[in-house]
Amino acid sequence: MAFPAPALPCLPVLGGQAGFPVHRIYCVGRNFADHAREMGAPVERGTPTIFMKPADAAWLAADVPYPPGTADLHHEVEMVLALGRDAGGPIRREEALEFVYAHGVGLDLTRRDLQAVAKEKRLPWDVAKGFDASAPVSPLRPVAGHGHPGPDTVLSLEVNGELRQRSTLGEMLFGVEDILVHLSGLFRLRAGDLVFMGTPAGVAALQRGDRFHARLEGVAELAGRIV
Repeated sequence: MAFPAPALPCLPVLGGQAGFPVHRIYCVGRNFADHAREMGAPVERGTPTIFMKPADAAWLAADVPYPPGTADLHHEVEMVLALGRDAGGPIRREEALEFVYAHGVGLDLTRRDLQAVAKEKRLPWDVAKGFDASAPVSPLRPVAGHGHPGPDTVLSLEVNGELRQRSTLGEMLFGVEDILVHLSGLFRLRAGDLVFMGTPAGVAALQRGDRFHARLEGVAELAGRIV
């Protein structure tokens, strides 16, 4: 071996259970109609928009570093699914929820200026979405004992005590079952996968020193600051 293998990011799990090692991070784009509109994108209900972040983009510390190469870092608060089972191939809609081990809340941090350039040139979004520490995630709450969040569950984000984003899960264009069925037809889903389920309207810039508080009501909270 040329060098020791790096350790996988491992998220804490509420209730004293063992940690959750991250395999892949899938992200759903434009999954709230109001956010699609604010980004100047069409509201599409046909096929979900999917992109990915590297596993080590998951960030556990309260202090989140402001990334290099951008002057316009944006927050996107999202519900996060943590999968606890491997799928051997495409899964059926009626079994999709069985693959969800836990839920959390996270931020899909975005270099918005670099994303705008990529969109204009029809290039991939990797440098805008997949940078170091671009996926801060809360501790995970297992489905066992609390079940699955319902459509009235509120997803929100405050920055410096000001409410920036707020919606309910029922406003998602594609629900959990829709996304997991779609992903399983494209990738072999594994235990350890995270799925960021999309963000509502209200995305805006973060500056060094800003404090954020993300909530998935009754399920998970994530608080920290940009440094």
